[in-house]
Amino acid sequence: MAGGKETPRQKLIGMMYLVLTALLALQVSSSIMLKFKFLDDSLMDVNRKTVTNNVNVTKGIEAAVAKAGNRAADKKVVDEAALVRSKTAEIIKYLDGTRDMLIKESGGMENGQYKDPNAEDKVAIKMIGADKGKGEAYKMKDKLNEYANFMKKYNPSIPKLAIDANEDPVASKDVNSKGKDFAQLNFEATPLTAALAVIAQKESEILKYEADALSTLAAKVGADIIKFDKIFAMARAESKTVAAGTKYKADMFIAASSNAITPTMTYQGRPVKVENGLGKIEFTAQAGAYDKEGISKQSWTGQIRINNNGRDTTFTLKEEYFVAKPVIQIQSASVQALFLNCGNELNVQVPALGSTYDPSFSATGAAVVKGSEKGVVTLVPTAKEVTLNVASGGNKIGSEKFKVKLIPKPEIQALTNGRPVNEKQGMAAPGPRSITMKAIPDESFKAFLPKDARYRVFKWEVFLVRGRKAIASETINGETANLTSFAAMAREGDRISIEVKEVKRLNFRNSTEDVNIGTKIINIPLN
Repeated sequence: MAGGKETPRQKLIGMMYLVLTALLALQVSSSIMLKFKFLDDSLMDVNRKTVTNNVNVTKGIEAAVAKAGNRAADKKVVDEAALVRSKTAEIIKYLDGTRDMLIKESGGMENGQYKDPNAEDKVAIKMIGADKGKGEAYKMKDKLNEYANFMKKYNPSIPKLAIDANEDPVASKDVNSKGKDFAQLNFEATPLTAALAVIAQKESEILKYEADALSTLAAKVGADIIKFDKIFAMARAESKTVAAGTKYKADMFIAASSNAITPTMTYQGRPVKVENGLGKIEFTAQAGAYDKEGISKQSWTGQIRINNNGRDTTFTLKEEYFVAKPVIQIQSASVQALFLNCGNELNVQVPALGSTYDPSFSATGAAVVKGSEKGVVTLVPTAKEVTLNVASGGNKIGSEKFKVKLIPKPEIQALTNGRPVNEKQGMAAPGPRSITMKAIPDESFKAFLPKDARYRVFKWEVFLVRGRKAIASETINGETANLTSFAAMAREGDRISIEVKEVKRLNFRNSTEDVNIGTKIINIPLN
């Protein structure tokens, strides 16, 4: 393969050659032969397009010479281009004839397909020969290398087109290929479809050499001098966003481009996609520090390189831009502070980013639970202060800090018939037949975080007390106690004493947590 700069089409050919080499090393199967056929068809299609391009380059040389007045020195270039085309046409004609010969010897084609796509023996006989050295591949090797020697006049670094295994950097390391000559390396135990693909690849290399030579000749007569055929007006504003009452400033100028050239463009040293002569710059704006108004001045550098009359010309430009610090907006029932060990749901938005907003969150002092909607996140604080870090598309946007509140303790109430008992007034003897204990959450806490404000009394003790002595007692696991036995013993002047032992909270994850309520005793006088 020749060195130097390669077009995308030439790179494609090189890639196909590598695939072809790999396939040749595999055991032949019908599926592999189909891949050989695909490679051959693809290479031949590229070759036809390359021929058309080379013809157009030759016409361009002739037109440039005629426009310059057919000077004697320029006409010699036309003659050289014609010779290059003639030599190329000659070797291509020979290779196409060899292709046709192999197809014919293998039975020809039927309904657009080869009758015998394998035909290894027939390929070997024709290309290697019954006696080694007598086959067509040996003649092909001489012709290919003669052409390569001729083309060295235009590119001295051109290598041989046909080489033996010991000259091939890949084949020389392969145990099965060592010692094979060009004919054996390419056509021994090779199906028809693979042999045709090998020949097509050689044609691709030949046409590349021709294209390089014609390009060199075209540069000598100015056939690739840039002629700007697209002229258009452009404007560049200092800023596309201005506040009312301030001045809008812009530069207006004429720009031009040419279909005859494909400029190479880079941004910060990296390649840039070019469409219709315009380089497409796109990157995520970032800033190290902002001024007091939340603005950071940044810049980027780009380069445009074109070939003008055989010489590379590079233009460098530097553009300034300003990055505005995004404002983080947080919506929540309680933005000023979060509640410890609770699922504090926040809706975090950055309006300046619009549809490009792709949030991700991390935090110190809290666990982070991603929500189902964009920007929604739940923080579960584990410390007295929480820092929420906001990023978009992997780029840091900013941080917000929150204070953390302790969960307010619930109010413990004793209820009879669904109503709270009045501890001061008490109840008429012999007292209630049942009591239900409830843990009532703080109203503001419940309004903020209803999923974390679910309490239940799990364990409590109830006593029937006369004077200073408890005459009956019962331990209750649950919210409601049947006190019928107490009522049978109770007298006026007694009291019912309740001590709450265990209260639990059901959090936003539907997990239960113990609630430390301290010592809670309720006394109900019996009148």
